[in-house]
Amino acid sequence: MAHGHQPSGEKIVYVGDSRVKANNRMPNIPRDYSAYPGKSEAFIPNFLLKEWMVAVVCLVGILVLVMSEPAPLGYPADPTNTQFIPMPDWYFLFLYQLLKYPYTSGDYLLVGVLGVPGIAFGALLLAPFLDTGKERRFYRRPIASGMMLLSLAAVTYLTVFSWHHYTKELEEKNIIPEHIKREEERKAGKEGGGGNQAQTPAKAATAIVEPDDPSYKVFQKASCAACHGKELQKGSAPKLIGIGSKYDAAQILDIIKKGKGGMPAQYDALKGGGLADADIEKLAAWLAKQKAQ
Repeated sequence: MAHGHQPSGEKIVYVGDSRVKANNRMPNIPRDYSAYPGKSEAFIPNFLLKEWMVAVVCLVGILVLVMSEPAPLGYPADPTNTQFIPMPDWYFLFLYQLLKYPYTSGDYLLVGVLGVPGIAFGALLLAPFLDTGKERRFYRRPIASGMMLLSLAAVTYLTVFSWHHYTKELEEKNIIPEHIKREEERKAGKEGGGGNQAQTPAKAATAIVEPDDPSYKVFQKASCAACHGKELQKGSAPKLIGIGSKYDAAQILDIIKKGKGGMPAQYDALKGGGLADADIEKLAAWLAKQKAQ
């Protein structure tokens, strides 16, 4: 005012005679979002509506994947199947592989379960206190960037190597994963019932041959019935109705002693159940009589 300058449209408020402009806004109260036109917006409903729309798109995408790719399911759990290789979901493969190493398993199991993960999560919790600089560029934040790259490299390596070890183990043991085998059986059954695809389909046996044989009672009490079913055509393992058309008594006895494919050897389990060698041989001979009718 003393120099004759009076901006147009500006409202000037004086405090007493000091000619000091009064501050109409308290310093501890932040400005409203409307003070930043084009740079901010109201959280409700504008921003929240955008977030909701993005969440709906992601949810629809997940639903489409779920409906297009059914969950891979194996056979019911079989505690007698010693060749089954358990595998966690892909996002736990790195921990699964970590627990295979000698320094994180066996006598050092606590190190693998609590020690190593504790160090990793502890470093994650301490990261904000170790990296206190104002620099945001990752190449100028050596502590945070180094921890991130080290963690990413370790998780990637353990995940890839875990899957490689799993596939190699399947090849060595000649095992087909249960969910793949079950899917193949489902497709084969679907194609087999498709009408005129097979001109002369083979007749499958529908009844047990010689059900009065004492070996049938032995079979019902043995561990075989837990997988193949007491009627030889139910359970988690393939049905035994008609097995005599594929194998003779000697071959069936060899399968009982050595196993075949995904089925482990059952000889020790049968012996542990109280069966003698003569009983096992009679059981193999009786199974060889179950021919397709």
